[in-house]
Amino acid sequence: MDKKTPLYEAHIDLNATMVPFAGYLMPVQYPQGILFEHRSVREKAGLFDVSHMGELHLTGKDALRNLNALISNDFTDLALGKIRYGVLVRKDGTAVDDLLVYHIDEDDYWIVVNASNTDKDFEYFTNNLSGGAVIHNESDEWGQVALQGPLSEKILRKLTDKIPEAYYSFIQEVDLSGIPCLISRTGYTGEDGFEIYCASDKVTHLWNTLLKVGEEDGLVPCGLGARDTLRLEAAMPLYGHELNDNTTPFEAGLKIFTKLDKPNFIAQEALSQPVLKRRIGLTVIDRGIAREHCPILFNGEIVGEVSSGTMSPTLGKAIAMGYIKAELFNETEFTIDVRGRLLKAERTKMPFYKK
Repeated sequence: MDKKTPLYEAHIDLNATMVPFAGYLMPVQYPQGILFEHRSVREKAGLFDVSHMGELHLTGKDALRNLNALISNDFTDLALGKIRYGVLVRKDGTAVDDLLVYHIDEDDYWIVVNASNTDKDFEYFTNNLSGGAVIHNESDEWGQVALQGPLSEKILRKLTDKIPEAYYSFIQEVDLSGIPCLISRTGYTGEDGFEIYCASDKVTHLWNTLLKVGEEDGLVPCGLGARDTLRLEAAMPLYGHELNDNTTPFEAGLKIFTKLDKPNFIAQEALSQPVLKRRIGLTVIDRGIAREHCPILFNGEIVGEVSSGTMSPTLGKAIAMGYIKAELFNETEFTIDVRGRLLKAERTKMPFYKK
């Protein structure tokens, strides 16, 4: 049975269309629709319920050593109050999940993971931690909203002056309308914005307060539909699509977030081998939209498949990400089989959209 986030009733009150997602009932859109929500985030601001995301708390004198052993990135020089992206990997280099690591205090880290993987990630950490490190699953204790778009800082400043200035930084214990919050300058839309965490029983008040103070600036509630089109334009990977149990960070184009020269890194040997596939961006030239699992062809031969695809509201054309054989990475012209129709597609540099 699907769980509900603490904001479920708030979505019902706003007449959201609810769908099952990652084990939760989540809003896919509100009455004004996905296109309206998408454009609001690109031009003004949008508010998302991301309370389904998981929060794991890692502490102990060997916390850092374990992060560096199990996650693709290097956290050695991650300063207090800063955040770093990485991929949790197995010994064979494949992705357990992608996540964000928050450096809370000395020997104290917060790991934000994808909702569908929270239990899997917690079990993986628990089974692979060594030395003096302890991990707790705090997901049920937290509510989270994402305030995204060019006017998000203006809206947030109506409630506080304590705002993280740098991208991928955060501030703790910020009072927002009487609610203690952690505010991070992060997001999944390709726009400036914030992800705001508070106690789960306070998140409805936070949601309503933000919508009220942001109304005059065009802030609107947004669902999963707009979240997906926004992240796809920004070419951000989504677990279950661009990342999965059979894909490595190098194949996914996440080399910048993968450091092999760390002591005791679990996947060092596996990730030192040549990759077999590569993630690419594609623009569909012919009329039609390429969706997940559509075959990608080169010279009439199937050489990969689409991982995500949509009609880009910002660019006005169909875009897609997908995987192809590594040896074809520098080719530029492909075709995509969309239910028997072969559509021309051009290799496109990612991200498709950059603010």
